Amino acid sequence: MQGELFSANNLLVLIIILALNGCSSRNKPAPVVDVQGSLPLSQRLKNSVSGSEYIVKKGETLYSIAWRADIDIRTLANINNIKAPYNIYPQQKLMLTKSKFNAKLKNYKSKGFNTSKQKVIKKPIAQKKKQEYGKNVADQKSSKKVQQHTAFSQKISKWQWPAKGRVIHKFSSAKQGNKGIDIAGRHGDSVKATANGKVVYAGDALQGYGKLVIVKHNEDYLSAYAHNDRILVKEQQVVKAGQVIAKMGDTDAERVMLHFEVRFRGKSVNPMKYLPK
Repeated sequence: MQGELFSANNLLVLIIILALNGCSSRNKPAPVVDVQGSLPLSQRLKNSVSGSEYIVKKGETLYSIAWRADIDIRTLANINNIKAPYNIYPQQKLMLTKSKFNAKLKNYKSKGFNTSKQKVIKKPIAQKKKQEYGKNVADQKSSKKVQQHTAFSQKISKWQWPAKGRVIHKFSSAKQGNKGIDIAGRHGDSVKATANGKVVYAGDALQGYGKLVIVKHNEDYLSAYAHNDRILVKEQQVVKAGQVIAKMGDTDAERVMLHFEVRFRGKSVNPMKYLPK
């Protein structure tokens, strides 16, 4: 009898211990999840680019790398002396920050030291060729360049919503916050370009974004459309505002939605400040 009572008491103690362990495990904080794609924050951070150097992987473009590094495409191109249209290749080494050597060299030149042994010979300035009606060739060429530049760099007059649906996650300026907005929808819903521009990235090389499209609108603004099921455009393709560029999906996400971002000179900005109410 005493043996049976002892066993019962032991069983009761064991049940209490298991119950307490269960309660303590439930009280542990849940894994930190980033609303951007509903992926664990640790996995999102793996996708970011940091440090001073980066090796290009297959399928990447200079735009996608600049996007991950959170810097302006022009800054990245300038550091690596890459000219437009910014062609790169796999296994190419890119500098993400200006090296100390270049900084010292620039400082050396600024103090008046000439690093080249060649003498600088000033060439006489050629007279501008005059044309009929009082115009000259040099002025015409410069005006054309200005027109071409301003035509692509002018302020975006109108933005459009990239998809229909409810905004389920808003923009956050916090360091690890949501860098865009998330719009809920159904599988296969249309994803549209928010403004006129050119596709500078279309693929799935950026982990955490799924099938992603990045559109360059001018020299200052880029927009991104993530977690698509299908991409309907190609890189370097010119698109119009409202044009369907993809179909909504859940690639690299736990639900069907569109993750939409706007970048101004490489930095994330709140899309709600640009989209019509």
